[in-house]
Amino acid sequence: MLKVLRKPAIAGLALALSLPVSIPTFAATTTDTQPTVSPNKPSISALTAPSLAQRYNGEFTIGAAVEPSELSNPNDLQMLKRHFNSVVAENAMKPANIHPTEDTYNFEPADQIVQFAKENHMAVRGHNLVWYQQTPDWFFIEADGKTPMVTETDPEKREENKKLLLQRLQDHIQTVVYRYRDVVKSWDVVNEPINDGNSTNPEGLRESNWYKIAGEDYIKVAFETARKYAAPDAKLYINDYNNEVEPKRTRLYNLIKKLKGEGVPIDGVGLQSHVQLGWPNTQDMQTAIDMYSSLGLDIQITELDVSMYGWPVMAYPTYDAIPQSLFETQADRYDQLFKLYEKNADKISNVTFWGIADNHTWLNDRADVYYDSKGNLSLDPTKILGLTKSAIVGKDAPFVFDTNYNVKPSYWAIIDHN
Repeated sequence: MLKVLRKPAIAGLALALSLPVSIPTFAATTTDTQPTVSPNKPSISALTAPSLAQRYNGEFTIGAAVEPSELSNPNDLQMLKRHFNSVVAENAMKPANIHPTEDTYNFEPADQIVQFAKENHMAVRGHNLVWYQQTPDWFFIEADGKTPMVTETDPEKREENKKLLLQRLQDHIQTVVYRYRDVVKSWDVVNEPINDGNSTNPEGLRESNWYKIAGEDYIKVAFETARKYAAPDAKLYINDYNNEVEPKRTRLYNLIKKLKGEGVPIDGVGLQSHVQLGWPNTQDMQTAIDMYSSLGLDIQITELDVSMYGWPVMAYPTYDAIPQSLFETQADRYDQLFKLYEKNADKISNVTFWGIADNHTWLNDRADVYYDSKGNLSLDPTKILGLTKSAIVGKDAPFVFDTNYNVKPSYWAIIDHN
């Protein structure tokens, strides 16, 4: 991996934490193979540790996804105020949450997050306006209030359904974007529009209800409407996962190039960055950054977490069962990522973690635990057939702060303590 010089750690860090530690290196099991992070850094409270946001001040903002409930937790509040200068609603602004029925908006949870950000002078990312998941069914029901639009076969009625769906989309975006236009300056307008595998359409678009009913026009209308009602200085993003690698990378590049050529106001690309210890490699990430930025697009890292596991997920049953060696490997991975981000700071404007600390992560929902016939824990995905999956899910540990709000080796990897 190309070594990138990083700016010195923030002032006072060495003085505040001048503990005698040895600095050995260790071998990471990732595709980038020059480990630089010591596993022997002290574990100190993240509540008082030097600020990540201050460390990267002037390069990109540092964000966290939050739930309204976390704003009533004193530790989460202190963490947000200390380490982050940007927030995004993990779920509160998704269509199913904020607009559950056609005539009902539920603004209170999102309002709490926005008000917190205003009071603490934080940037706010709006996530998201259009998605194929967590969208209420009413969007896709015909005017009769009961017939699914996707089942319609009559061409004239299909065209009527398309117009109705796009009007509903416009109304939704107008209402949500205009409400928060004074605060939200980055919007994930369209989320995950690209298909993962083979596709029956030439653009490789995900064949969601949006696409089946409105075709590519739902993307155009979403961006055009958001542009009309967002603040003049707000930036509009198309956001996806695995868009650092093929086939999504080229599919998304081609889609954006085409849409921008038609005048669709796309300002940037969100790289969700739900990554693993060894995948994807940083060269693929660099290629993606270069490709998208060549179209004049801003890049944001929108949902960063580094899972301890590969695919399929075979997890440890408890947090304490995760071996220290994995935390050290994760530290090297974070070191690689933030070297890459800092190298591309002229192209990347924000890096957002999809959570605050390891005590709250969506990855636990898929942390399946497997045992062999003798009751032994199994972590080998090549032997998954014949194993028994536990009814109790295990634990992942994707962030740089642990479940008790202490710093992890990954924190030291990106704060640059010497």
